[in-house]
Amino acid sequence: MASNIESMNMKIKVLIVDDSALIRSVMREIIGSQPDMEVVGVAPDPIIARELIKQTNPDVLTLDVEMPRMDGLDFLEKLMRLRPMPVVMVSSLTERGSEITLRALELGAIDFVTKPKISIQSGMQEYADMIADKIRAASKARVRARAPRQAEAAAGGSEVLPQIRNPLTSSEKLIIIGASTGGTEAIKEFLIRMPSDCPGILITQHMPEGFTRSFAQRLNNLCKISVVESAGNERVLPGHAYIAPGHSHLKLVRSGANYMTQLDQGPPVNRHRPSVDVLFQSAAVCAGKNAVGVILTGMGKDGAQGMLEMRTAGAYNFAQDEASSVVFGMPREAIAVGAAHEVLPLLSMPARVLAWLAEHGSRALRV
Repeated sequence: MASNIESMNMKIKVLIVDDSALIRSVMREIIGSQPDMEVVGVAPDPIIARELIKQTNPDVLTLDVEMPRMDGLDFLEKLMRLRPMPVVMVSSLTERGSEITLRALELGAIDFVTKPKISIQSGMQEYADMIADKIRAASKARVRARAPRQAEAAAGGSEVLPQIRNPLTSSEKLIIIGASTGGTEAIKEFLIRMPSDCPGILITQHMPEGFTRSFAQRLNNLCKISVVESAGNERVLPGHAYIAPGHSHLKLVRSGANYMTQLDQGPPVNRHRPSVDVLFQSAAVCAGKNAVGVILTGMGKDGAQGMLEMRTAGAYNFAQDEASSVVFGMPREAIAVGAAHEVLPLLSMPARVLAWLAEHGSRALRV
């Protein structure tokens, strides 16, 4: 009996907040069917949710992005300032939904899922597995209290690093980035520090179709460099970053003397499309010692094997450290297999990457 009680106490306690009774029912069924989770409450709006948080002390909150009585973002902002906890947003697959979701991630939400398509029963098991994975990751995530928005604004933006001033470095070297849970903010912190003459950057962030374009547009508005959702067959240019679209793997290929992007709608790798391993493996083949690999926060092991192949091919690799990662899964796996040369806090990484490039750019070789 005691062991059963102990087992129950080990379950991840989840509070569901959604104004749709149908979605609440679906989410309750999905989460309640997981052996390591229990639903401790459901709320139709943030006002009721606030009281249930006090009563149930949940480990993870699932939160609809568009809520009655109190806007979901206002509720999230207050929550992350006054009672920080892991939040997984439940977002509609619309342009407005993606914009709100990206703002929610900025405010401190750990991750998001799209609303389930109730009419498509055949895909519900895969959807249920995805929700369960994200809740498990969120339950282990590092959550930090957020400063009020006015304090964030007063602190000012992040300083752009000095230009490399070495044309050979910018044209020959490439920065290849992979991330998952917590990665949208980590990628933002990396890219906003990049000077306009930085090497071309290719990025795979685990994110569903419909969100990667909004993500790229948001970054493009914030950064000195140009940031786009990759359309495939683009020449990789200095001062540009190309983000894998949510429907395809992103690969690096060669066309004569030029690096090019290529999209591939092959099957998921490590349960992901786009996959970090696919991008890293293509960089190992096409760029070799001219590539710099960067693996950031994320759950799972996607990217570890590809980064090891990059190192074997001569690339120099960086992994985010545990203290600054929202979820340390992907960097930890890359470190464990010996793929990373250096392990650094997120905010130290952009300057160190550029310093390494400036030091080694004059010896860049075509492969």
